[in-house]
Amino acid sequence: MDGPYDWKQLGMDLLDRAPDNVRERLDPHGDRGPSAPFNNVFNVDGTPAKPIPVTADNADAMGLEWGYVLHDHGIEVIALTWYVIGPIVPWDTDPLSRISGTPLLWDPTRPPPIQAPAAPLKVTKPVAPAPTPARPRITR
Repeated sequence: MDGPYDWKQLGMDLLDRAPDNVRERLDPHGDRGPSAPFNNVFNVDGTPAKPIPVTADNADAMGLEWGYVLHDHGIEVIALTWYVIGPIVPWDTDPLSRISGTPLLWDPTRPPPIQAPAAPLKVTKPVAPAPTPARPRITR
C-alpha cells in the first residue's frame, strides 16, 4: 500500500483475491473504484514534493494518530497517541465488524475492540466446474 505521499482513496482492488461474497457485502452496488494515491503534490515554492518517511522518531511531530504494521498472522493496530505497540487483528476478522475508533481502547494487553456483525460473514468456497462428459467412442 505504499503510495508516493498519501492515499486519496483505498479501493476495492485491495480485495482482488477475496471471495465474491466478501466483495459483494463490502460493495453491494459496485460503485467503489480502485485505490488512488494523491498526485500533483507540490511544495509552497512550486517544486514537486518528495515523500517524507515516517519513523518512530517523527510520527508524533507529524500528528499521526494511528500506525499499522502488517504481520503474517494479522495487522497490528497502534493508537500512537497512547501506545507504542498495539493488539493484533487477525486477517480472518470479518470486515463488516464494528471497530472502535477510540484510541484508548487499543491497549496492546487486551483484545482489539472489535464487535462482530449480527450476521456473520459466510465464506464460501468456489464450486469446481463439472467434469466434461466423456465423448462416446465410435468403433468400426
